[in-house]
Amino acid sequence: MPGDLAPLPFLVLGLALAACQRDETISGYVDPETIWQLKELNGQPFPATATLTFPRMGEVAGNGPCNAFRANQSAPLPWIDMDGITATRRTCADLAAETRFLDALRVMTLAEVAGDTLLLSNDAMEEMVFRAR
Repeated sequence: MPGDLAPLPFLVLGLALAACQRDETISGYVDPETIWQLKELNGQPFPATATLTFPRMGEVAGNGPCNAFRANQSAPLPWIDMDGITATRRTCADLAAETRFLDALRVMTLAEVAGDTLLLSNDAMEEMVFRAR
């Protein structure tokens, strides 16, 4: 009956709009190919190599000094919330630096991108400064 099909156009329109929504997370504002390298942690040079990428909506990936990691991220800019960080389990001489890196990522709540600089910070005045490479 024609009356039974009336809601169908609204359902299709709703699904189409949902598929076209803009990514308001940091991944919607940075090039997914950009690798962000950690340069400073809380005002001190970071002694090891650690990186971040934002390859697609809702995803963060990167490498600590020893291991690759992934996390979910759904907070809209200027916020960031790296939820469910998982990492491989290799050991190396820089494991203490990796622990500091991953622990710091877990508590960052704000993100700011300006040119080739990514700044992650929180209300406790902790900061991570990354540069695009």
